[in-house]
Amino acid sequence: MTETTSPEPQTPRYDFRAQEPLWQAAWDARGCFTVEDVPQDGRPKYYVLEMFPYPSGKIHMGHVRNYTLGDVVARYRRARGFNVMHPMGWDAFGLPAENAARERKTHPATWTWQNIHTMRAELQRMGLSIDWAREFATCQPEYYGKQQKLFLDFLAAGLVERKESWVNWDPVDGTVLANEQVIDGRGWRSGALIEKKKLSQWFFAITKFAPELLSALDGLDRWPERVRLMQANWIGRSEGARIRFPLTVPKDGIAELEVYTTRPDTLFGMSFLALAPEHPLALALGQQNAAAADFIAECRRLGTTAAAIETTEKRGFPTGLSVRHPFLDGVEIPVWIANFVLMDYGTGAIFGCPAHDQRDWDFATAYGLPILPVVKPAQGELPVSEGYTGPGTLMNSGFLDGLGVDDGKSAAIARLRDMGWGEGEINWRLRDWGVSRQRYWGCPIPIIHCAHCGTVPVPDDQLPVVLPEDVTFDRPGNPLDHHPTWKHVGCPRCGAPAQRETDTCDTFVDSSWYFARFCSPHAEAPVSREATDYWMPVDQYIGGIEHAILHLLYARFFTRAMEQTGQIGVAEPFAGLFTQGMVTHESYRGADGRWLYPTEVARRTDGSAVVTGTEEPVTIGRIEAMSKSKRNTIDPGAIIDRYGADTARWFILSDNPPERDMEWTEAGVAGAYRFTQRLFRLAEGISSLGAIATPSEWSASARKLRRTTHRTIQAVSEALEGFGFNVAVARLYELAGAMTDAEKEAAVAPEDLSLAAARREALDMLIRLSAPMMPHLAESMNALLRPGGGLVADEPWPGYDESLTAAETVTIAVQVMGKLRGTVEFPPGSAAEAVLAAAEAEPNVARLLEGKRIVKRVHVPDRIVNFVIAG
Repeated sequence: MTETTSPEPQTPRYDFRAQEPLWQAAWDARGCFTVEDVPQDGRPKYYVLEMFPYPSGKIHMGHVRNYTLGDVVARYRRARGFNVMHPMGWDAFGLPAENAARERKTHPATWTWQNIHTMRAELQRMGLSIDWAREFATCQPEYYGKQQKLFLDFLAAGLVERKESWVNWDPVDGTVLANEQVIDGRGWRSGALIEKKKLSQWFFAITKFAPELLSALDGLDRWPERVRLMQANWIGRSEGARIRFPLTVPKDGIAELEVYTTRPDTLFGMSFLALAPEHPLALALGQQNAAAADFIAECRRLGTTAAAIETTEKRGFPTGLSVRHPFLDGVEIPVWIANFVLMDYGTGAIFGCPAHDQRDWDFATAYGLPILPVVKPAQGELPVSEGYTGPGTLMNSGFLDGLGVDDGKSAAIARLRDMGWGEGEINWRLRDWGVSRQRYWGCPIPIIHCAHCGTVPVPDDQLPVVLPEDVTFDRPGNPLDHHPTWKHVGCPRCGAPAQRETDTCDTFVDSSWYFARFCSPHAEAPVSREATDYWMPVDQYIGGIEHAILHLLYARFFTRAMEQTGQIGVAEPFAGLFTQGMVTHESYRGADGRWLYPTEVARRTDGSAVVTGTEEPVTIGRIEAMSKSKRNTIDPGAIIDRYGADTARWFILSDNPPERDMEWTEAGVAGAYRFTQRLFRLAEGISSLGAIATPSEWSASARKLRRTTHRTIQAVSEALEGFGFNVAVARLYELAGAMTDAEKEAAVAPEDLSLAAARREALDMLIRLSAPMMPHLAESMNALLRPGGGLVADEPWPGYDESLTAAETVTIAVQVMGKLRGTVEFPPGSAAEAVLAAAEAEPNVARLLEGKRIVKRVHVPDRIVNFVIAG
């Protein structure tokens, strides 16, 4: 965007276009960031990892922020003496590549590798301290072949199984869609009405680890609390009851319906029982009743996400069947098929208590079913237009009357158990992870189907099962199904003709163990146990909050599965997790409503905007997350071209705490650029002084600058330890300001060699403190200060002199009878006698004490003096 406040940078003193490639080449030649699989140098390890990118074409500002944050951590820890591993790879499988292949008449591999080459070059321009020798892409057989080995190991350990499940089927694309890909009952790409059908799918048995995945969250004390809460809710432990409701008339061999509920205390308010459309009884009724079949078909066109269920109109079909109530003799409850009941939660059947569940209320209201309140609120009255779900006392509930909700649950479960109608049960929201995808561009599942032997694992010596390259995308469905030869193979057991599994793995599988592969990316096995024992877990993982549930949960499961199969020695993959905020920008619309890129907009001096080169007015919209759809994006490459990588890095770090969203502004980045030039000018001036011996005495000006310098070392160190990058930036701005002031003082007193020495020390510390954030500029300034003195990337982190960081004076509160009456200033640790004397002489205090008898003098060193006086 064109702004009058941000002209094109003039010819700089610091030429980043020449300096940044120079230092990147120097780091590479020195091998600064390369580490061994199992280092033997005795340094402690530190594994820094950002969530690896999908190669979509070009990096965006979200990438810049993510990888800058990680790079600061990596460089800081390396300077602190750690053996740092900071790798990079590519999450390269996925549907976008197949779509690109169809649209552009190219191969997914061609499109993917072109994007990887482009994005690698862009990331390298940022000056990241990456060990590029560890780079891999998940679409390489060298990677996914090892993943196939893990699949087979998990299968042998009972952690993989094949079973039928209901899926969203796109009949046009011929593939299974995730819930999120079903929009208003249609496929997101084809627009076809979705069908729900049962398919045989491969599943990872993540539910076997549900209790451990939940309980272990308490030990992840370096994870954000909200991420742990999101995971806990997704795992979803609930305590309730499994109840067996006898049908009054058995139907098609079904004599009773099982229901899992977390609210057995509300059974007296039950007015209906509802079945999922895929429940066996519902399906049996659909085969006999055309109206029921039509209703079930309609339900199958709905999405199955929680959001879709919550927002859809609650609809049902009366089956004409009924069940007996467990606590009310002779009472029969009608059975419905309902569109808001899910087959994959609980038993696929619920009992409805409309007075105390909003979905049940909506359903009962729509169909005129009874609504009987059975919980009296602890405070206030029952609402008249919605279900009440809060605490209270049970009523209208027979033997439960007068009990609280929790006691009522226990009493209801005990009665059900005594009657033989049910028992208490712990249930989990978490479901096994279905990993089968009917797509080409993914990791082939290493299974062979034989008519005689059943499902047969591919032998280890036949791995990897490599994707065929000669596939076509000229018709719907999975190209692997259409391939003339690839799927045809002999059975490894009996030799008879057989077929390969043509489903490929969910791409979440690829990202569920890549962090372990980075430890030994060239190992013949999936991982080197020696290497993972050294490097795992990841010490600091960094990525977006959008991955808080699925990716992180699957990675936690995979690590446990690898531990169980002996691949790895830890259960948790990420010791520390940081979720960064998004990068935001104003959005713009032309007079015709079209979205405009910032580069298409010119700002006037009065704050209004027009389309660049025209007088067409522009509507300035909200500041929101950068997105391609609203075109409020900034090209990182263009920013680096204009201002340099260090400027982009510095601005990314300077604006807000990194966990919050940050607004990208042209004025802000221009200001960051001016600061880089200011630092380089300071470095030129101080370096021209030459080497200066350490003085025996320091002038007042020198002592002042040295105190600022050492306090800055302390403050920046503390900030980087706690991800307070914006705080570190602010402290360095302050140090630069103090250095500028000292420059002016030196011009007045050029004979003050101690100030010259203090200025040189300040520059030395500024270089090393800024190096994690602006590494190229730091190297250039260091070359001025110490020509031929080596790389800052190899320098240790500076320590500080505690005598210079301690306060020169402390403010001591002076009280009379416990009330603040004045203050006195003293050096820390001053003698009590001197402090008391000064406090007593403080004018306001002296006036209050005049003529009074002091009973007691209280002195709390460096904090408080209190005088207790008689009556």
